[in-house]
Amino acid sequence: MDDQPDAAGAGTTTRDGDAVSASGAALPRRPAPATGPGVFPQLFLAVLCGGYATGAAFGWGSARMAKVMGDFGLSGAACLAAISCFWYGRTHGTRFRPAWLLFAASSAMAGFGNAIWGWYEVVLRSDVPATSPADFCFLLFAPPAIIGLLVLARRPVTRAGWVCLALDSWLIGGSLLTLSWSLALAHTAHFAGEAVAHVALSLAYPLLDIVLVSMVLALHFRRSSANRSAINTAIAALALTVLCDALFTSPLLRVHYRSGQILDAGWFAGYMLMAYAPWVAREGNGETAGGRGRPVPQNAGRPIAGSLAALTPYLAAAVCTLGILYNVLDGHHVDRVVLFTGCTVVLALVVRQGIMLLDNISLTQELAQKENHFRSLVQGSSDVIMIAAPTGILRYVSPAAAGVYGRDAEELVGSELASLIHPEDLGRVVHEVRRFLAAPPSEEPATRIECRFRSGNGEWLNVESTVNRHHGGLIFNSRDVTERVRLQAQLQHTAEHDPLTDLPNRALFTKRVQQALSGRRVTDAGTAVLFIDLDGFKAVNDTVGHQAGDELLVQAARRLQDSVRAGDSTARFGGDEFAALILGDGTRDPAAREYRILEIADRLRVTLSQPYLVEGGTEVRVAASIGVAFAEPGITPGTLMRNADLAMYRAKQAGKGRVELYAPQMQDDVVRRAELATRLRTALHDGQFALLHQPVVDLATGRITAVSAQARWRSAQGILFTPDEFLRVAERDRTDETVRTAELGRWTLEKAAEQAARRCAAGHPVPVHVRLPAARLVDKSLPAKDIEALILRHDLPSGSLVLELTGSDPRLPLDELERRLVSLRRFGVRVALDGFGSGYAAMSALRRLPIDVLKLDRGLVDGVAESARLHKITAGLLRIATDLGMESVAEGVDGPEQVRALRAMGCTHGQGLAFAGALDEHRLRHALDSGPYTLPNDQANEGQQVLVGGALPVRSGAVGGPGALAHAPLRSNNETPVPPA
Repeated sequence: MDDQPDAAGAGTTTRDGDAVSASGAALPRRPAPATGPGVFPQLFLAVLCGGYATGAAFGWGSARMAKVMGDFGLSGAACLAAISCFWYGRTHGTRFRPAWLLFAASSAMAGFGNAIWGWYEVVLRSDVPATSPADFCFLLFAPPAIIGLLVLARRPVTRAGWVCLALDSWLIGGSLLTLSWSLALAHTAHFAGEAVAHVALSLAYPLLDIVLVSMVLALHFRRSSANRSAINTAIAALALTVLCDALFTSPLLRVHYRSGQILDAGWFAGYMLMAYAPWVAREGNGETAGGRGRPVPQNAGRPIAGSLAALTPYLAAAVCTLGILYNVLDGHHVDRVVLFTGCTVVLALVVRQGIMLLDNISLTQELAQKENHFRSLVQGSSDVIMIAAPTGILRYVSPAAAGVYGRDAEELVGSELASLIHPEDLGRVVHEVRRFLAAPPSEEPATRIECRFRSGNGEWLNVESTVNRHHGGLIFNSRDVTERVRLQAQLQHTAEHDPLTDLPNRALFTKRVQQALSGRRVTDAGTAVLFIDLDGFKAVNDTVGHQAGDELLVQAARRLQDSVRAGDSTARFGGDEFAALILGDGTRDPAAREYRILEIADRLRVTLSQPYLVEGGTEVRVAASIGVAFAEPGITPGTLMRNADLAMYRAKQAGKGRVELYAPQMQDDVVRRAELATRLRTALHDGQFALLHQPVVDLATGRITAVSAQARWRSAQGILFTPDEFLRVAERDRTDETVRTAELGRWTLEKAAEQAARRCAAGHPVPVHVRLPAARLVDKSLPAKDIEALILRHDLPSGSLVLELTGSDPRLPLDELERRLVSLRRFGVRVALDGFGSGYAAMSALRRLPIDVLKLDRGLVDGVAESARLHKITAGLLRIATDLGMESVAEGVDGPEQVRALRAMGCTHGQGLAFAGALDEHRLRHALDSGPYTLPNDQANEGQQVLVGGALPVRSGAVGGPGALAHAPLRSNNETPVPPA
């Protein structure tokens, strides 16, 4: 693994300690990594080795104890090293795992060899043979260690590197072999009288040690950067072991060697160092379980180590040459082994020098090619590439700066980076640079910074830069994103503002309300929200056009903005709904606060109600309904805006064109209406409605000529209520009200037609009146062919269905309604106009629509017997119906005096409690079978109650006799007892 210098760490040491000048960022000094297991294990190891050395120096007290400690003590230390390396290799899956397993095998061989040696000396109490199994174990110590060192070495990346590594190893080994052969090995090789095996073993020890020393020296300059402390400890352990082996191989020391002497202390220390090596500085050197931990960065500059690494082969050749010269100059005979080895060392040096020369030429060409390639990329890039020194001075700027910044690269080189950044952005940039340099490079190799940069003409450009580390400084890869920033700002503005009036929309207004409630103004008493609705705006769209409506909204928005203070906010929520946020002035007096806000709201109302000049110079007028809600402690923006909305709708309900202040009972009303709406929706879906019929009686004969269908809601207490109250609960939500009214009307029409068909089949072909809003006949809630399909499905005779048109909206398209009614009349449907006499709309409908029946409004019938003025009005309306040849039906006829008065005026039919209330199907059939009702005489005696109202009439005498009808006590027309099952 190649060394990976830490640019951030290398750049922390500058002359003044700063990475940017006084206005810039300072490169922080990174904390030192962990240092391993700690001082205690090292101290324990030193004490243990020192104790062994002390015992060896003083002979352990006895010769036998010396042999035990010299043989089995070394065996135990070697076995401990083997177990330690093996355990670490098995439990830690690093890329150096094979090396530690090989070191375990090497230490195990040494342990076995010392154990065999102790078997002879301690157990058998005999001299160790010249050639014993212990010698083979000691020979097997070196090969696994050599292979393990190769695993630890930094692997070359090219074939020439491998060749140079082999040549370097031979240069070191050949030099050592030459020197060792000249001093001692030649004497060993020519020692007379020794067996061949013993001579071979005698030469094998030093030769393997020479190879091991060569690998140790070569590895010292080529070791991997990962877990360096552990590798150094392992190398030191092997070096100490090899040194003791070399001393043991010396003929002078070997003759006098005895187990347990001071030489054994060296082997003991080497084995203990090997046992400690895998565990040293593991955390600090980044060797993780996965083998991909962050390596500890090397020192940025290691000139001495680099020089020694380059000079090692030449120093080895020099040692070899000096050895030969020493023999020649001293007059000694030059051994052929020394001569051959020296020649091969020189040849290896020449070959290595040639390979390195060719490799350097190739690397130089490749470097020049890559440099040209990257120079072309940098100079041709549209992005500006800048390199800043640790002091913040720009050392390099690519030529693209002329096109992006409008400034030549030469002009920017040498300037301070901090002087080019906008002062408002400089603090944020410095903070981000410091945070980036403090982060580990492996976790965050780059960061992104966006700031404003001074251009050549003095303008500020929005620049986005990718920042990387570079030899203690920074590399900035920058691009101009001014247009993107402007587009983002435009999109943000569009997302938060109304496209027509350019006022803030609901989202931005809600955000500002949140800021007012949670920011520094949270303690400002008197903050309020105003909801504004333009009354009559829909009429402007319908009469003048939508273009004029848009111009009106723009002018209203301008008036609204001009009428509030600079710190207040306005918004348009859509349609003709606006809002304003009035910040409090700190007034603590509630009355003063309320007076101030209501004064502002009333001024807005007056301003928005002034005439508007729209397209074509047309003057239009609208009013403004305003709801006001104050911000109370702990209130949320949604609740505050909802309160203002409720107050605004209350202002519209109270007559429009006014200001209404929110009160808590408004929310209670909303909750009540919501509960009623839920109950109505449940009743519609669960089939809790029943259909009753009220007879329509001929005032001349008393016969039932028709019935009026009326829907009732069956409560849990068994009472049937009219749905009028429930149909008004959604008056704030017209869409929901229309949906529920349409659903109930569709059910009433279907049920009435079904029961009418059954009565016809039973011999009672009386028409049924069904109330239907006129607007429903021309909208999509009732498809054009539904009523026709209903008549055909139930096979109703002509005239069996009478539609009572309700509603008095003057904007109703009478032409379309007329076409619809003419189409229905072809299917035998008759048309009744309900509420006749109640307004202009009824008279317009009478003039335009094909009407068969006129139903007098209940307000005309209630006082017709007491009020002479009302009597004349009702009589005039009845004359109109008579002149037009239409039937007339008086609704709400509850007493005999009303019957006599209406009959005298020419009214043909009556409906009310004077005859019967709303009846279920069973009682309606009974009334139809019982014949006509008895009508009061025109000269009835005062005090004689001929007719009394009731839900269920009970006949008590012959038809036509006095007192023919007697009824139960009167019951409200909105309440009817549950009919019997």
